[in-house]
Amino acid sequence: MRLMLLALMFGGLLVSASLPKAFETLAPSFALAYGCIAIGPKLFMLWALKRHDAGNFRNFVRITIWRSLGAACWVAGGFVDAQTRMAVWLLALAIDTGSPLIGFYVPGLGRSATTEWDVERGHLAERCALFIIIALGESILITGATAAGLEANLINNAAFVNAFAGSVAMWAVYFNIGAERSSRVITASDDPGRLARSGYTYIHVLVVAGIIVEAVADELTLHHPGGHTDLATAAVILGAPALYLVGNLLFKRLSAPYLPLSHLVGLGLLALLIAAVPVAPPLALSAGTTAVLIVVAVWEWASLSLRAGKPPIGHA
Repeated sequence: MRLMLLALMFGGLLVSASLPKAFETLAPSFALAYGCIAIGPKLFMLWALKRHDAGNFRNFVRITIWRSLGAACWVAGGFVDAQTRMAVWLLALAIDTGSPLIGFYVPGLGRSATTEWDVERGHLAERCALFIIIALGESILITGATAAGLEANLINNAAFVNAFAGSVAMWAVYFNIGAERSSRVITASDDPGRLARSGYTYIHVLVVAGIIVEAVADELTLHHPGGHTDLATAAVILGAPALYLVGNLLFKRLSAPYLPLSHLVGLGLLALLIAAVPVAPPLALSAGTTAVLIVVAVWEWASLSLRAGKPPIGHA
């Protein structure tokens, strides 16, 4: 297991090193490294499970077949022209993301049921939460690195503080209620595989994507805090928190009977900020989105405080 993890670490390093030029000169390096990462752990699991867990072994036979198809497309895309590469890699992405939805169905082997997936429940929830912390930490590092190269004046300092406040608000929105409650729900669930697939795989992609786009928005705001806000910058500044709130809204809905009202109101406030795009400079628009995230986080915290002593029911 340790040797496999070390091999995956090295493969991940190759992927990250080649990613900036994955559509250019380093396409073969990226494709081969990513293909190995995609199929290597599945082959390892087949070897590890064969004599110990017949049910999980059958699951991984199906998974390995699908991931082999995806890996073949990733590798093939690295050795074709750029235009064809995009199409082949989109096919690979569709295979990788779509196969769990059909239970990794294979003719003759059937499909896997989520109830058959052996999920380490609390560990999965903890690791996903740690991944969110890492993503937020990376965005803060980008903020610091960008600010270090700027002149220390009032408007740049304000943009720096705003970026940090936004990251703190995003942390609060995820961890204040949702992370702990969802961990309890998946731990007690009769079908943890379903929650692992929907909540901790697909929906978490939206949450992480929101953090990544927010880091881009902060960098744009730090470089150009004043002046006119162009359409692309406005789309990033407003789209990042919207994407993040949608991801959190769907994630929290899995452990509650209602959609969180605070998040719906937050999305409505972000929609209202669209009207300010023609007149608001990037920093003002970004500060508005930060204020919205703070409102959502405080709303949830206040609703939890009002229900002290009672389990949260999720319609904050």
